[in-house]
Amino acid sequence: MPNPISREGYDKLREEIRHLEEDVMPVITAAIAEARSEGDLKENTEYHGQREAQGMTQAKINQLKTKLNQCEIVDKASLPKGVVTFGSTVTVKDLDLGDLETYEFVGPGEEDYTGDVMKILTSSPLASALSGKKVGDQVEVAVLRGTLKLEVIEIVDFD
Repeated sequence: MPNPISREGYDKLREEIRHLEEDVMPVITAAIAEARSEGDLKENTEYHGQREAQGMTQAKINQLKTKLNQCEIVDKASLPKGVVTFGSTVTVKDLDLGDLETYEFVGPGEEDYTGDVMKILTSSPLASALSGKKVGDQVEVAVLRGTLKLEVIEIVDFD
């Protein structure tokens, strides 16, 4: 099943791939050619370092392309209102501690765990547990330190 992603998230990942392929890789390729011209490759640390950088950059490109291939662009405005879904911003209350937390459920490449509203992947255990829930619904989510008991306090749909 494809992962939902917004047009903005898709474009962001495409731009990152373009930057790596068209800006970063040519610089590394040129550095490899220059290091190769310095002679014996067995003890040429610059050459080996650039080859490693090339491999790591290619691996990153491949990872991003795989991520994109597993995504489907979703128009958030067409999603159901009043239920937790991709694109929703949800405030939940920890029923044990009384703390409030706010999350926005996003696709690959859009996650951001800083700020007042954490943007978490729709494939995360928390997002999966809350998916389809309405205000007032309660869920239990298994986490490393035990179980979170949460209540949906507010859902802000994407406009």
